[in-house]
Amino acid sequence: MKKLILAAFALTTAAGVYAQGTVNFANRATGVMTSHIWSPSTTTPSLSLIGLGTSDGPSGTVNFAGAGMTMIGASGTGGKYGAATTFAQLLGAVGSNQAETSLVPMGATTTFRTGTGAGFLFQVTATLGGIPADAPWATLEIASWDNSSGLYPTWTQAQTAWVAGTIAAGKSGAFNVSSIGGLAPTPYLNNASTLQSFNLYFIPEPSSLALAGLGAAALMIFRRRK
Repeated sequence: MKKLILAAFALTTAAGVYAQGTVNFANRATGVMTSHIWSPSTTTPSLSLIGLGTSDGPSGTVNFAGAGMTMIGASGTGGKYGAATTFAQLLGAVGSNQAETSLVPMGATTTFRTGTGAGFLFQVTATLGGIPADAPWATLEIASWDNSSGLYPTWTQAQTAWVAGTIAAGKSGAFNVSSIGGLAPTPYLNNASTLQSFNLYFIPEPSSLALAGLGAAALMIFRRRK
């Protein structure tokens, strides 16, 4: 009997050690903060905005629509930046205030809602590999990207294409979430006061950046000569 009890205790302890934390992967929850994810600007595709917009809760001052952006999944955004073809995945690390460079992809990908739910993620429960169940804090970030080609089902693949200028993508910026799920209830991302809206955008090609740098250098030289 003692052996059975010890074996059961060992199994329970092992399960606790290796249990992974969970969060509700969504950017909308009744009664708490809501944010949105937007398509690239039609006027300045390389423009990146992060912050609370006028349609967020609580509302902010960032004018995404005024910058030529449309909420992901809104009417008329089939194909590129449509609800089913724009993906999102969490990046994370255990502990609060971790460096953004330390965050790694975790949990399942998700897509977006349509109609009045445009700009909102289709909620899924994300299992956070490497973050223990009931961890007091985790640093998380949302990454979202255009997968209308079907070639980039994960953020690892999409990030390479984004940096190369092939697709539009964006990130929310890192934020802290407390009381990660396990034995405790699974939290929403919206309990993070720093979760904000953001948009997808194109990273300029290296040649464009180089030309911009040369232009700035030439302007400085011209000013010094004057």
